[in-house]
Amino acid sequence: MDGVYDLGGMDGFGSVEPESNEPVFHAPWEGRVLAMQRAMAYTGVWTIDMVRYAQERLPPDIYLTVPYYERWALAMERMLVERGLADSGELAAGRSLHPGKPLKRKLTRDVLEQSLIRGGFARPARAPARFAVGERVRAKNIHPRTHTRLPRYVRGRAGVIELLHDCHVFPDTVAMGRGEDPQWLYAVRFDARELWGEEADPTVSVSVDAFEPYLEPA
Repeated sequence: MDGVYDLGGMDGFGSVEPESNEPVFHAPWEGRVLAMQRAMAYTGVWTIDMVRYAQERLPPDIYLTVPYYERWALAMERMLVERGLADSGELAAGRSLHPGKPLKRKLTRDVLEQSLIRGGFARPARAPARFAVGERVRAKNIHPRTHTRLPRYVRGRAGVIELLHDCHVFPDTVAMGRGEDPQWLYAVRFDARELWGEEADPTVSVSVDAFEPYLEPA
């Protein structure tokens, strides 16, 4: 989906200002948000791609102005309501008003270490890879209304396959709760001038991981 979160190749947002000696968390509530996200992820109620999609649906003025972990918190609130685990009245009250719904599993102290290990996303291939290393391809000029991992600045641009990453869970379908639909994943190298015109540095290139449904022969 197109939105303000897709800032690659855009200008006018100012420079990135690194924070000297930046702390892990700027306030205690940020650590609590991270803990809540990890706990909910362990339940299997949602996936990382669903979290991304929930953040992408935040209003632009909110997305661009709230702190990083506040975006996480707002996304969690949306997903809790969408999955029927809480309602807007409970969120406003800051406490449960109805009996809780059962979960497949819960994060407890005895499985804490195990919960921090992220599972793999590679899956068996259902068909041979369509493209080969060294082949020229073009990123499709798509504008889906839902989640996608294809950056806007490479859409419609031609590049070269430089690496095949095997077959992986397809974020576009997982984010919508439509199954894993495994797809081949490629690293595609784009020359800077192909992306940004003749004034770009000819010695620069950008590599983007792109799923097979995003690509077509150049």
